[in-house]
Amino acid sequence: MPNEPKKEPVTLETNGSHAANRHHARRYALQAMYQWQLAGTPISTIEAEFVNYQIDRSLDLDYFKTLIHGVPENQADIDNALKPFLSRSIQEIDPVELAVLRIATFELIKRADVPYRVIINEALELTKKFGSIEGFKFVNGLLDRVAKQHRPIEIST
Repeated sequence: MPNEPKKEPVTLETNGSHAANRHHARRYALQAMYQWQLAGTPISTIEAEFVNYQIDRSLDLDYFKTLIHGVPENQADIDNALKPFLSRSIQEIDPVELAVLRIATFELIKRADVPYRVIINEALELTKKFGSIEGFKFVNGLLDRVAKQHRPIEIST
């Protein structure tokens, strides 16, 4: 809005642990993916909004951007990785849980540098905080099967 006061961009801190910064990146990516899924807002708009107005904690900004661009760019591969393990359609999954699943599946498929246990644990934390009461059980079971499919060597060691 033209008459709305312009907010100053938030300065992103780089202090804090690597794990905490990644956690915040995933948390904000979840919010961004939720907005993208429900409203269809372009990723560039969501990115600008989050970077300029909503991000108020230290985080791994590069990882946040990797997630919010990687999920939409790889949505077909991500959804295809999930479908064999679903007993319902993608459209029937709770939107928060779907956003968590897509982020975690993207990481399982495309980010071999991140241990699968870290990915699943982070997904469960986000689902417990933002998802339905029992949603974490669904997410855990599904991601466990996706991990076995896409990271069999890592899981067997």
